[in-house]
Amino acid sequence: DGSGEPSMTLRQQDPAGGRPFNNLLRRLNDADFALVEPHLVATDANPNDLLYSPGDDVETVHFPCGPSLVSYLVTNEDGRDVETILIGREGAVGGIVSQGFLPAYTRITVKFAGPFVRLPVAKLDAAKSKSRTLNGIFARYADCMLAQIFQSTACNAIHSIEQRTAKWIISAMERTDGDEVVPLTHEQLATLLGVGRSYTSRVIQAFKAEGTLETRRGSILVRNPEALRARSCRCNEAVKSHFDEVLRGVYPDPDKGN
Repeated sequence: DGSGEPSMTLRQQDPAGGRPFNNLLRRLNDADFALVEPHLVATDANPNDLLYSPGDDVETVHFPCGPSLVSYLVTNEDGRDVETILIGREGAVGGIVSQGFLPAYTRITVKFAGPFVRLPVAKLDAAKSKSRTLNGIFARYADCMLAQIFQSTACNAIHSIEQRTAKWIISAMERTDGDEVVPLTHEQLATLLGVGRSYTSRVIQAFKAEGTLETRRGSILVRNPEALRARSCRCNEAVKSHFDEVLRGVYPDPDKGN
């Protein structure tokens, strides 16, 4: 909504006094960031906070910062939710390339709690109308998001539950600065995979027996990241490669501090 003192609030989010810890916002040049900075509002979100339901007017762009993570969920006719993609500090959700208000297609919820930055879609559209480079960045990001969706569709069709389980856990690790403790429950992982909780539990038990994972209350501890990567499909790498070609430096890379 752009009210209050957004710049002070944003500095609280980044002790260094720089931009919010969102790689897409940090990818903007100084002139483009200046167009949106006065309208950015920092906030915190909790797990399972609802950002959009299907049919809602998309009036706000939400930028996850730091370890915050958002998921897109599609509800099937049997009432089960299936996760399609995860969005972390590499991107944003809501009104990325729209001109004017459009209805949300999926349910969008907060997966991992943490800081966010909000920007009214109308303010982003106005800024994009003033800058071709700003418009280009968000168009490129939309292309990267589409690549994630394509890759997720292919992954669900051809890869095993074990491969996909390893992939989702690694994907979550990358967005939590490589932390070996991933705040995923069996139920949340089942939603990511689109399978029953009992099936997910059997897969996790197999990984535990190998010494790859341990489980804690409400989280998963990765004991052997390399073994987990060896069991994963290569879908994450395919998405990263596309990001690097289209928007270099935006996809999270804990080894490089982004």
